[in-house]
Amino acid sequence: MIGRLRGILIEKQAPEILIDVAGLGYEVHMPLTSFYELPDLHQEAIVYTHFVVREDAQLLYGFITKQERALFRLLVKTNGVGPKLGLTILSGMTASEFVACVERDDIATLVKLPGVGKKTAERLLVEMRDKLKSLMEASAGSEREFMLKSNYAPKAVINTAEEDAIAALLSLGYKPAQASKAVSAVFEEGMSTEALIKSSLKSML
Repeated sequence: MIGRLRGILIEKQAPEILIDVAGLGYEVHMPLTSFYELPDLHQEAIVYTHFVVREDAQLLYGFITKQERALFRLLVKTNGVGPKLGLTILSGMTASEFVACVERDDIATLVKLPGVGKKTAERLLVEMRDKLKSLMEASAGSEREFMLKSNYAPKAVINTAEEDAIAALLSLGYKPAQASKAVSAVFEEGMSTEALIKSSLKSML
């Protein structure tokens, strides 16, 4: 089991990174809310990971905090939710927004995420309610605080903001026309890729 990586970021292309750990390069898939809290390229990063073994692949999913990883692990235990959909959910909304959806029984917001139909949303609300309650009761201090508020902060401007934003949305399961329309609708001159993705995702919820 690979639970934590500490190394140098050598590639970042949302939602994936390549991190060099003692000469070994690990490919890691991350939700956007974690991805944009990473340091710049060639800086040291610490990523908490969830290792998935399939018949055709071995995949690493990464998170900035243990609490994010804990929420992801609860999501993928829900019937009908695999790692890819779990990643999409945590890219489309912050942890605090997801918790709020569960507390409000907000199916309407969840079904706007790609891959989340009405039945899946209903299962999430039912199954995650008890799981989140147990997680928060077992947590203390900063862990409980994490579940109630987001520390997601966009940063770093790059030249191909629109193209990279669309590519990130496509990797999360949005259709090309849907991704392009959402990005174009919120684009303003000078926006960073991260801000553009965040605004695009918000506009579709």
